[in-house]
Amino acid sequence: MRPVAIAAEFAGTALLLVVIVGSGIAVETLGAAGGTQLFVHAVVVGLGLGALIATFAPVSGAHLNPAVTLGFLLRGRITTRAAGAYVVAQVAGAILGTLIAHASYGKALVSISSRERFGGGLWLGELIATVVLVGVILVLFESERAVHIPAAVGAWVAAAIVAMSSTGFANPAVTVARTATDSYTGIAPASVPMFVVFQIGGALSAVAFVSWHTRQMKQEEPVI
Repeated sequence: MRPVAIAAEFAGTALLLVVIVGSGIAVETLGAAGGTQLFVHAVVVGLGLGALIATFAPVSGAHLNPAVTLGFLLRGRITTRAAGAYVVAQVAGAILGTLIAHASYGKALVSISSRERFGGGLWLGELIATVVLVGVILVLFESERAVHIPAAVGAWVAAAIVAMSSTGFANPAVTVARTATDSYTGIAPASVPMFVVFQIGGALSAVAFVSWHTRQMKQEEPVI
């Protein structure tokens, strides 16, 4: 477990929240219509996340997400100790990134969100968003096509923000940090537990799918 990798997870997740929260504040400030706000926010977050993954992947793997780290842990790609350190760094980085975004727009560093996100449709959206996110990363990584992860993940996250009723948080660290912003991107603290439950469920489902997918691929390998 290299300290530089933990630092990369901290910095990368902090920058991700600067993009998420900052773009949310920006679209509110510009006063665009709701659909335009959502589209602009999705594009900005997708592009930003892709760039961050490409930048930090050589150092830490650029998980930037406890759900992704859980997937790598269950697939035996990271040790329990390293995974724990990653998750702490991700959550701490996400909170710092939210504060930085607020500071950059001259707002109070912390403003607890009052935006409730509660209901079966939203939870289903989080499940689907996280299943696909973690599944795409693991399949590309294990099939030695990791070079495509930044573009694929950025594209999926942008799509999920628009397509999912929950706006596709798909990240427990991001979810926790967004309780500290009472802006377009915020989530009320009471709404967090169920979001995280379904995100973890999505990660577990993705691991189960990848395990099945790997077995099927091995069975179809030609015998020489």
